[in-house]
Amino acid sequence: MAMSLGNTTGDDEPPISDINTTPLVDVMLVLLIIFLITVPVVIQAVPVSLPKTVNEATTTKPENVNLAVRAAPDGSCEVYWNLTRVDSTQLVDRAVQHLEAEIARLGGPANVTELPEAHIRADVNTPYRCVGGTIFNMQRAGFARVGFISEPAPGSAATVRL
Repeated sequence: MAMSLGNTTGDDEPPISDINTTPLVDVMLVLLIIFLITVPVVIQAVPVSLPKTVNEATTTKPENVNLAVRAAPDGSCEVYWNLTRVDSTQLVDRAVQHLEAEIARLGGPANVTELPEAHIRADVNTPYRCVGGTIFNMQRAGFARVGFISEPAPGSAATVRL
């Protein structure tokens, strides 16, 4: 290996402006190895047993309330009780009347599972404030069970029939 000690002819050569990247690469490789070793030690996972569920179609009872929620072109919320458009006060009034009629039909205060449910279908473009307001109104009227009706993703287990 040869080593240059300088110019022997006396002419001044321009200084070398190249950066030696070998030490930089060495340091970066050492840091990469350190991070690869220490990251699994730092990450602490808590073992959690998640429930195994299958999407099942719900059985719809005739006394359940079907609501459709969507946003109007002017930005307001539209709520439909079956096919009839209602505002929030009408929604609460109809829900209270419906719940009272079902309690009377059952013969008094009943178990929560026997009471009707509210099923909400919402458009994809509906703002959350519309859906949240509908949920709030139904719970304020006394409905203990409020659920959502959704369309399963294409190719999911719910759409595949054997």
